[in-house]
Amino acid sequence: MDIKDFIERNKTVSIKVIASSDDILPSYASEHASGADLRANISDPVIIRPGERVSIPTGLTFEIPPGFEIQIRPRSGLAAKHGITVLNSPGTIDADYRGEVAVLLINLGTSDFIVTPLMRMAQMVFAPVVRAEFLLSSSLAESTRGAQGFGHSGVN
Repeated sequence: MDIKDFIERNKTVSIKVIASSDDILPSYASEHASGADLRANISDPVIIRPGERVSIPTGLTFEIPPGFEIQIRPRSGLAAKHGITVLNSPGTIDADYRGEVAVLLINLGTSDFIVTPLMRMAQMVFAPVVRAEFLLSSSLAESTRGAQGFGHSGVN
């Protein structure tokens, strides 16, 4: 069965999670939210100074089915209001990783930011993965864009 068939049949995919408490389980903030919020699994507040990056533990370990990944993304409110984002966004958690998931936050704002225990600090999106087969070639098919890179379509 391929991923598309699996999703069509199930609509929901179960992921095994090891967590120290129910308080830190990922949760969706609304009925149609794509991302489930991740909480800071810390006992004391952590200060992130402007320009500083900090790895914040989630206390979560996942068993992700083959053919899927978890993407770690910023929370838009923290980014808009405080300049807090996920440094390697989106971060990828592979299906064969069995360690604790941590979130690498960076403060791009102008003020210190305090991450408090159980704060919703990032979100995770569960997504199918398509793997490529790389074929060595001496040429590529022509396209309208060609090799034009950054800014090729103009400013507006």
